[in-house]
Amino acid sequence: MFPAPPGVRAAAFFDVDNTIIRGASAFHLAVALYRRDFFRVPDLVRFALHQLRYRMFGEDKHQIDEVRTRALEIVRGHSVAEITAVAEDVYDEVLCLRIYPGTQRLLDAHLAAGHQVWLVTASPLEIGELIARRLGATGALGTLAEHRNGFYTGRLVGDMLHGEAKAAAVRALAERENLSLEASFAYGDSTNDVPILSTVGHPCAINPDRRLRHHAATEGWPVREFRAVRRPGVRRSIDAASLAGLAWACGLSLRALRRRLAGRA
Repeated sequence: MFPAPPGVRAAAFFDVDNTIIRGASAFHLAVALYRRDFFRVPDLVRFALHQLRYRMFGEDKHQIDEVRTRALEIVRGHSVAEITAVAEDVYDEVLCLRIYPGTQRLLDAHLAAGHQVWLVTASPLEIGELIARRLGATGALGTLAEHRNGFYTGRLVGDMLHGEAKAAAVRALAERENLSLEASFAYGDSTNDVPILSTVGHPCAINPDRRLRHHAATEGWPVREFRAVRRPGVRRSIDAASLAGLAWACGLSLRALRRRLAGRA
């Protein structure tokens, strides 16, 4: 299934959001943190809107940077152990139910072929490592939030792992692990994954957004569609859970506003 010359060390690199997991994993972590009083209702509404835009139109670097900045402010002062424990709960309650079976089979096939399997995500490294561990993957590359003495500082170590930064991280990993990128595979859903897809000898678009689908057709890359069949004319399948989450967050905001107004009265 995965041809490689004898003795060549190959790997498979998987994006996470909308490639392995339906939607944005960080959004579900944000919901769990809200329930534990990490931040306010307006922040949850902002995260929900980002999730909805992502599901409809794909990634947008400005939006991602905006969410990243606020997320770093939220976790500042909290312990790594605390956030990791919340992420474990989120996986068990939500993320494990949102894994695309098709991508899971593909990942398992790479493991069975003896390949290293790495998740490469712009989400926090803790989320990437957790999902990798649960799926039996080799490991994960992700955005690294700085922490000292076990507590987050609110700053990043290096850049956010996004776009070209993903490709650079994969090249560095391949050098450390003595992996052949020409014999390796990469999977992503967004045009922002083009750098990492272009780095390997066997790129493949999974659940691609419109721009990646067009780019894949131009380059002759294979495309795999693991989402439900979309109606003609719909640019992107909108996850009903995303809409429900947005409505829920907005409802919380309105109730909080009513309580505030009632208190003043």
